[in-house]
Amino acid sequence: MELSYWELKNWFTNVDYTIVGSGIVGLYAALRLREKFPAAKILVLEKGMLPQGASTKNAGFACFGSLSEILEDLKTHTEEDVVQLIEKRWQGLQLLRKRLGDNAIDFKPHGGYELFLKEDERGFNETIMRLPFINEILKPIFKNDVFAKEVDRFGFENIHEYSIFNPFEAQIDTGNMMQELLKQAVAADILILNQQTVTGYSDLGNQVEVVLGDFSFKSNKILFATNGFSGELTNGAVQPARAQVLITEPIKNLDIRGTFHLDRGYYYFRNIGDRILLGGGRNLDFETETTTEFGQTKIVQNKLEDLLKNVILPNQEFQIAHRWSGIMGIGNSKKPVVSQLSENVFCGVRLGGMGVAIGSLIGTELADLI
Repeated sequence: MELSYWELKNWFTNVDYTIVGSGIVGLYAALRLREKFPAAKILVLEKGMLPQGASTKNAGFACFGSLSEILEDLKTHTEEDVVQLIEKRWQGLQLLRKRLGDNAIDFKPHGGYELFLKEDERGFNETIMRLPFINEILKPIFKNDVFAKEVDRFGFENIHEYSIFNPFEAQIDTGNMMQELLKQAVAADILILNQQTVTGYSDLGNQVEVVLGDFSFKSNKILFATNGFSGELTNGAVQPARAQVLITEPIKNLDIRGTFHLDRGYYYFRNIGDRILLGGGRNLDFETETTTEFGQTKIVQNKLEDLLKNVILPNQEFQIAHRWSGIMGIGNSKKPVVSQLSENVFCGVRLGGMGVAIGSLIGTELADLI
């Protein structure tokens, strides 16, 4: 990298805080640091043209977990851990709305629905049986019942006649959310450089040497907000999980409004105006989808199209407009990793596919480690 005196002076000299990753966590951490340290020099480095992981690639669900997903989590986590996690997700959503405003993120409180395929009678019955228990343990957070059994009114096919409704769920515009966050960061005099890959770092005790290819600079502290790309950083505590997504062309007279979950959260869809966005399917091939490579696979895309044709939009013509993928960060625990790795190195990662809900809170917690 050949840099001028001016470039070195303005961007890479006397850096107080370097944040790696310009997604929800990274920008929230930067904004929180600005509140705490008004005169600090804050630099955000992003390896993509846009946030590389999932912040601009997610489905825009303002959710905290479907009922069957919560029940699945209870198999590997304590009741206390699961409730705390849901509370954090709920707090994170309120933090996001408060900072950015509902208009800016196009917040639409249409509610959320969990659907069950007809062949999954057992899964449906087990979930319904535990519904009162989950409502009871979540009452201290929401003051009301969260989940209720309702008759499907959307004309879906090959599903159980009843769905589970959650009035606290909503949808947002992911692109608008990130644009607003970026605007606020720039307005707060936070420097953001894109297409910069951190290839190494050394904690020198009083500073960190940050390496970008064949160039390096010094920063007082470095904060990693790299979620699904944090495997090496966390000694394997974070694994990448690719999520494949597609969106249809506008569909005439589309009467579907809301966010929808299927098969323990492994599939999810929503309307965006008169289009349907549908994603998921990594459970069809966990090994292939445990990757930091973007892209689509036939097995997943065929399944998504099958769901569109036979469940979501039966007897309706539709065309796929676009396909993409995002990289989430998961692990053996759904609990995010917010920790100090050495004297001047910190990380806030492993959002468990709930970045929209919990990202703002984790960014704040990451900054508050300093």
